[in-house]
Amino acid sequence: MNHIIKLTFFIIFTSNIVNANSLTTGDKVFKAYCWGCHHQTSVAFGPSFEDIANKRTRGEIQGHIVSPKSTYKQLGHKRSVMPAFGDTLSQKELDLITDFIYTFKGKN
Repeated sequence: MNHIIKLTFFIIFTSNIVNANSLTTGDKVFKAYCWGCHHQTSVAFGPSFEDIANKRTRGEIQGHIVSPKSTYKQLGHKRSVMPAFGDTLSQKELDLITDFIYTFKGKN
């Protein structure tokens, strides 16, 4: 399991070195930062966007993206291996990815 976590973080951080100014849509933010662990409608390493959109408020989603270590227990998780993106994503990018996540609300 430990090697899976290391591989996942390696994939995320080496394949997603992007110019922040190029992230103009939620889909681009998703592909740059989230795709390694989350998929739109199926469970990957983390929950699907469909599941997240149907269970979380905008504030919960953004709070968890910014600081997962301080929110995971409140959201009902036993642990969190999600990296914090508080110093990585701008508020605009947080809004874009949250809007993108909400496009999957009620898909089932």
